[in-house]
Amino acid sequence: MTETDLRQFVDPELRPLLDRLGPASLDAASLPAARASRQPPPGMKDDLPVITAERLIPGMPDDPEVRVLVIEPEASSDMPRPAVLHIHGGGFVMGTPDAMAPTLRRWALELDCIIVSVDYRLAPEHPFPALMEDCYATLLWMADKAGELHIDARRIGVAGESAGGGLAAGLALLTRQRGGPALAFQNLQYPMLDDRTVLATPEIPGSGAFVWTPEMNLFGWESYLGTTPGEDGVSPFAAPARTASFNDLPPTYIGVGSIDLFLPEDLNYATRLMQAGVPVELEVFPGAFHAFELDPRAGVTIRSSTRRLDAMRRAMALPYAG
Repeated sequence: MTETDLRQFVDPELRPLLDRLGPASLDAASLPAARASRQPPPGMKDDLPVITAERLIPGMPDDPEVRVLVIEPEASSDMPRPAVLHIHGGGFVMGTPDAMAPTLRRWALELDCIIVSVDYRLAPEHPFPALMEDCYATLLWMADKAGELHIDARRIGVAGESAGGGLAAGLALLTRQRGGPALAFQNLQYPMLDDRTVLATPEIPGSGAFVWTPEMNLFGWESYLGTTPGEDGVSPFAAPARTASFNDLPPTYIGVGSIDLFLPEDLNYATRLMQAGVPVELEVFPGAFHAFELDPRAGVTIRSSTRRLDAMRRAMALPYAG
């Protein structure tokens, strides 16, 4: 099928976005331009009563400091607030917390919580485990500085999109293995979980045809792993779908589009979590491709945003005691 034919599977409200984005591609030669295009426009502001501050925090031993954005409501609170460790997407090779700041500022206000978004090192310059260690260092800092940050350490969750969702899932596995701070929830939006996807041919019509393609996926995983994806020996902290045990993981929300390349691996991950007795909320959005929220006015984007926020709100209100 041609791309024109495959558009029949796309939500009609999202089709104009494809025209604006143009053909999807990413490789070593185009990476610098792709990174530059993801920088937020200068002077972008909103009038939300929310404070955004940049901090440099300690990295793991022998690692550099980690830059984070700390976002919180202006209004004071008598009680410590719940918190979200946010991990941005970008195929492991691009992206910044700053590009997500408008969304995260709204989260902080609507959820009455503290958001800490980590500016982790990027592949291929810094392959696994550098990215994951930066995320873990941020979690340790949030827990250690909970009093200073006015965070309720019992209600720290992790959220991420795409590669950030994969890093969030890997972080949940890593802190479990290391006996680190317990997470109250993980909120994963079309998470990038399984390097072995590069060996598979998409079977769902339209899957992987838009925004994030199999070719781009191969480049992302090669950059992150520093080796050939799909081979034996890949760490489950890098590719969470490879983990043998799903026990004792936090309640999980997973949202993904019906024609997202990651749909099969996300469905499989959700099923295995449920088989291990982990509370799971799964949303599949018809006609949605990867990163469909790039059109904030589309009905499917509004529905997705509402459900993600609702899942986090409920997880923050009632910490899981399983």
